[in-house]
Amino acid sequence: MMMTDEWINIIENAEELTAMLFSSEAVAQYRRAYDEVYSDAELAISIKGFTEMKERYEEVQRFGKYHPDYNRVMKSIRVQKRALDLNEQIATLRVAENDVQSILDGIGSLLAKSVSDAVKVPAGSVFVSDSSCATGCGTGGGCSCSA
Repeated sequence: MMMTDEWINIIENAEELTAMLFSSEAVAQYRRAYDEVYSDAELAISIKGFTEMKERYEEVQRFGKYHPDYNRVMKSIRVQKRALDLNEQIATLRVAENDVQSILDGIGSLLAKSVSDAVKVPAGSVFVSDSSCATGCGTGGGCSCSA
C-alpha cells in the first residue's frame, strides 16, 4: 500500500480521535476503576485465583462430569465468580468498560455507515440491535434483509 496524502490525513485524524478519546471522562473513569481494581493487592490475588480456577475449569470441561474433580471445580468456580461479581470495585470497572465500549461501538458504526450501509459492524454492537437484521438471518426470526 502506497502512502498518499489522503492516507496521511486519515492517520492524522485517527490520532486526533484517539487523543480525544484518551481525554474523555469515560476513559478517565475507566482508568480510575482499572487502577482501583488492580492496585488492591487482595483483589488482585482473588482475580489471579479465579483465573487459575478458570484454567482448571476448562480442563475439567473436556471430560465433563466424568472428571474426578468435576463437582469440586464446578462449585469453586461459581463461588469465586460470584464473589468477584459482587465486588463493588469490579462492578464499577465493568460499568466503565461498557461505557467505553459503547463509545467505540458508536464510532465504529458511524465510520461504517459513512462508507456504506452495506459495511458490516460488530454484531454485539447496540447500534446493530436496532436494525431489522439484529437477530441474523439464520435464527428463524423475521429478518427483512435483502440479499
